[in-house]
Amino acid sequence: MRTLILSAEDVAAAVRHVGLNALMDEVIAALHAACDDQHGNETYDVPKREGFSYDNPAVGLLEWMPLLKRDVEAFIKLVGYHPNNPWKRGLPTVLSSLLKFDTTNGHLRVVADGTLATAIRTGAASAVASRILARPDSSTLGLIGAGAQAVTQLHALSRLFPIREVYVCDIDERVAQSFARRVETLRLDDVRFHVCAANEVAGAADILCTATSVAVGGGPVFEDGALLPSVHINAVGSDFPGKTELPRSLLDRALVCPDYLPQAAREGECQALPPEQLGPDLMQLVRGCGQYAANQTRTTVFDSTGFALEDYVVLGVLERIAAEIGLGLEVEMESRSDPHDPYAGLAGSPAAPLRIGVDLKEAVAAGGLQRPGKNR
Repeated sequence: MRTLILSAEDVAAAVRHVGLNALMDEVIAALHAACDDQHGNETYDVPKREGFSYDNPAVGLLEWMPLLKRDVEAFIKLVGYHPNNPWKRGLPTVLSSLLKFDTTNGHLRVVADGTLATAIRTGAASAVASRILARPDSSTLGLIGAGAQAVTQLHALSRLFPIREVYVCDIDERVAQSFARRVETLRLDDVRFHVCAANEVAGAADILCTATSVAVGGGPVFEDGALLPSVHINAVGSDFPGKTELPRSLLDRALVCPDYLPQAAREGECQALPPEQLGPDLMQLVRGCGQYAANQTRTTVFDSTGFALEDYVVLGVLERIAAEIGLGLEVEMESRSDPHDPYAGLAGSPAAPLRIGVDLKEAVAAGGLQRPGKNR
């Protein structure tokens, strides 16, 4: 009945222990394996995420993303999306927590910071899809939106493709200009970086990643002009009804593959298309990779809204590392009181009975409490 807590520092220590590249490689492999599970639809129950959107006073979103691994455990990710965080509060746009439960008794087994994990798993998901849909010799990467997600998009894709040129654009020029410095830790010494306009980025790319905080109705983030006929696009930024990044004309001619259709159809690029125009989801794509690789010569889109299986996979990787090197704090989070008496144990001992407070009649007589009235 102990709960393992993995703080942001614990997660960082886990990454340092194995190394950035080894971690990304393991997450890519683990996600591919989870998607390739021929019994996946029977093993996992993944409802689409739900949550609250608000303007309080800035635009924000709080969601919960559940997953049930039948006969094993349950998982919930809680995630907040606040696009004003970086420049108003000095915080990441996405903050999240990962929770895992024992379905035998409801016990909360693990709580982990999910902020870094979210960025890593999003990059890994793009890599899994791109390995099937993009040309294997893709060497030019385009990034529209150069924030945190762009870092892990480059990292993950560089593990599978011979990336030599990176074209970068962001609505904040400082973010675009600082991108090369921020990815120095990846040691991509042979890669050349170019900061330019969005349409130029799109036109140069073999693989294009859009990872923006575009507002609802604010897309597309580039024009459907001189793109390479075989361009593969990882559309990462759409995560809300009415919020899209890609031109409709591009979607109409492309093979569009959602990560998780029930969710992408509501809040991804897929919301712009009728069902008959949609391609395979990520699990179908991986299971039929030989068949779908034939699309590498045409325009393809991976509609990446992010779903709970990705987060469940990365938490499993972090748990393995934490157990290996003894990371985290174990605490007694939950009550183990008498199942028939919620007050049992509060007194400490029979000789020191629980003091509820002054007698109710005495309190009312003294004016310390008010009797319930019709307006209370």
